Amino acid sequence: MPSWTVLTAPVPEDLDSPDAWALTGAAGTVYAVEMALWGYPDLSYPPPYLAAQMRAQEYTAKVLLVAVPEGSTPTADDVAGFVKIDMPRHDNVHLAYLELWVRPADARSGVGSALLAEAERIAAEHERTTVIAWSENAGEPPADAPDVLAPPTGSGRIAADASSARFALHHGYTLEQAERYSVLQLPVDPDDLERLHSEAAAAAGSDYRLVSWTDHAPDEWVDQFAVLETRMSTDVPTADLEIEETTWDAARIRTSEAQIAASGHGYLLVAAEHVPTGTLAAFTFVKYPPNPEVVLQQDTLVLKEHRGRRLGMLVKADLLRRLREVRSDAARVHTWNAEENAYMLSINVALGFTPTGVTGMWQKRLSG
Repeated sequence: MPSWTVLTAPVPEDLDSPDAWALTGAAGTVYAVEMALWGYPDLSYPPPYLAAQMRAQEYTAKVLLVAVPEGSTPTADDVAGFVKIDMPRHDNVHLAYLELWVRPADARSGVGSALLAEAERIAAEHERTTVIAWSENAGEPPADAPDVLAPPTGSGRIAADASSARFALHHGYTLEQAERYSVLQLPVDPDDLERLHSEAAAAAGSDYRLVSWTDHAPDEWVDQFAVLETRMSTDVPTADLEIEETTWDAARIRTSEAQIAASGHGYLLVAAEHVPTGTLAAFTFVKYPPNPEVVLQQDTLVLKEHRGRRLGMLVKADLLRRLREVRSDAARVHTWNAEENAYMLSINVALGFTPTGVTGMWQKRLSG
């Protein structure tokens, strides 16, 4: 078994700098994993994206650790894996989120364990008591399959013999939630899309109208956008994950928009305004990376007090209509939803999303 050294990745301002080796190696690691798992690089992290992520430290303290062979003078090619640690600064200060990646060629060599041990040490050093991590799994075992893991929610399954599951269980993590990963191939049949949109609009009625923007929320809506993002942290299913409310305001929205732009992404958002009160009742938005074929679904939410009016379908169908104009070369939309969120999953299925995999959400409470 090789021995590994875990280093904190430098984050240079210039990606042409020699110090960019760690970010370049981390990006190459994600690419290798995604190609091995899915056969496409749509979900990869280019170096500019990782750099923008690591520079955005105002609301979340972030640390990127890379594993390289012991005794090496590391280059990008030496990075066998990495872990990104996200620690919220202003709320959920008990949490650390871990994102762990290991190159397929270096699997089962101890690199993942070395990275995880150091990440947990740093989390504890920052007085974090709960760690949340996730794992990707292609497909989903059938309900009657033997040797499957299901979270306490009873929704969703992953194979118990999956390498990520064995790794998580070995290190004391518990599967708390399963998220369905789905892909929509574009274009959607325009007749089907118009029908779904019209039916949802009729159900919503005249009390709701749609508003939309790209990249920068209009000043008149930025505070309402912040309300929706705050409610997103508590109104969606979170199983037994120890997640508390995340507070957003206009400043945080602007910081997030700047980070999206610095990552080389754009975004499109559609929201439903409740006309009698002049407030936003529902929203959905997508980001799109430099690859013109790829669209990444982000948050979708209908506030609890406005549910039952098909606003979820309305905003999502309208977004797909507008997407044809702002992202004409888009070929695929990727999305993730809690398996117990039957309402949102039914919307995605009606729109044509195909179940593709399951993301396991894992949690561990660190000892005091």
